[in-house]
Formats: sequence, structure tokens, C-alpha cells
Amino acid sequence: MARKKIVFVIVEGPSDAEALEVLLNQIYDKNSVYLEITHGDVTTAKDAGSSTILSMLGGILETYMKANHLAKSHFQEIVHIVDMDGAYVPDSVIMKDETAHKTIYSLTEIRTDKVSKIIDRNATKRACINKISSTPKLHNIPYQAYFMSCNLDHVLYDKLNSTDEEKERDAFSFAKRYCRNIPEFVKFISESSFSVGGSYLESWSFIKEGTHSLERYTNLGICIERALAGHLDTTSSAQAEQ
Repeated sequence: MARKKIVFVIVEGPSDAEALEVLLNQIYDKNSVYLEITHGDVTTAKDAGSSTILSMLGGILETYMKANHLAKSHFQEIVHIVDMDGAYVPDSVIMKDETAHKTIYSLTEIRTDKVSKIIDRNATKRACINKISSTPKLHNIPYQAYFMSCNLDHVLYDKLNSTDEEKERDAFSFAKRYCRNIPEFVKFISESSFSVGGSYLESWSFIKEGTHSLERYTNLGICIERALAGHLDTTSSAQAEQ
């Protein structure tokens, strides 16, 4: 039998992995799914920017490859799941709130006691996302970035501003709910009111408009539908559109 290929999935936190790992393993049943947890938002990390983000992601991949004695040929694709965090909203909806020592998100605004810091963060995040959303390959391995807006908790559980404890509890409940009913998960992520369809690049154009990056939307359904359809090189359509 041919060796299973690796689907390398990059997520921000352990609760993200807990919510999705068992589900993705069933969807990519002919391959081996590995979830890499970055423990933070790589698109806003120190030194992140349009000129550095791909090398930062490449470093994450290379570390995993070296630790496991793998070559590029062992990988089917790289899937990067990104929280939007309102990165594309106008600066005018980033509101000063002296009591908001931790950033507070709503569907219409971001409240913070450090407005200039969030404005700078959003500029960095936009530059990185613009780069990765138009990048079809990383180290010559098919690469796609998919968004969760405002973040993964918002999309999966319809909650904003969750604590770490709430994230863990909700992730466990979500995985338990859908692990024995993958068709229902596929329907949830692909056919809900927050599911953004169309082409890969069209979905990215949508989320960058107005305040959509604060609102509840995801294009992960595009990834799931491609996986279920058996499209091993899922970047071909995106490349054709560029």
C-alpha cells in the first residue's frame, strides 16, 4: 500500500486543534492529518510582514519535517486556518475604551484601551493575509489559507470574547457532537448562513470588505468540499484565477 500523505494543518491554539482534529482525520481518511499549533497568531507575531510571513510559515514546516525525518514528497497539502480578528475593518470602528484591557470584539466594532496598537496590528495582519491568501504553494507544497471570522470560536460556537476555559469546553463539546456525524459537520460548515462559497479567491475578496472580518463568516467549507471530492491538488483553480 502507498504511504499515506500528510495534510499539515496550521492552527493558532490547542482548543482549535481539539475542535477540528478528529473531524479532519475522518474527512481526509485516505491521508494523515497533523495539526500544528502555533500558540499565537503568526500573522501578527514579532517581525511578521508581507516580506517575512512565508519564511516564517516555511520555518514552522521545516521544523516539523526535520523532527520527523520527512521530505516534501510526504505532504499532500498545507491548510492554514486563520482568525480574522477584524483585521480589515476601518480604523474608525476601533473604539477607545479605558476599561478594555483585553481587546473586546463585537459584530460592529473593536473596543480597546490601546487603539494605536490595534490599528498597527491590523495593518500587519492585513499585509500578511494579503500575501498568504494569494500564495498557492509553500516550499512547493500546495498551500491554502482559510478564514474564521471574527475567530474560530465565533464561527463554530457563535461566541465572541471567550475565555481559555470556555474555548476548551466548547471545543470538546463541538468535537463530541460531530465526531460520529461527519455529514452533519460538513453541512454545518458548508451550508450555514455564515458559510462563504464561490471560488477560493472570491471568498477572500468577500471577507476583506467592510466589517465582514468582524462578522461571523468562514470559507473552510471550500476546503472540506474539495477534500471530500478528492481534489488532491486544491490550488489549481486558485492559480487559474490569479
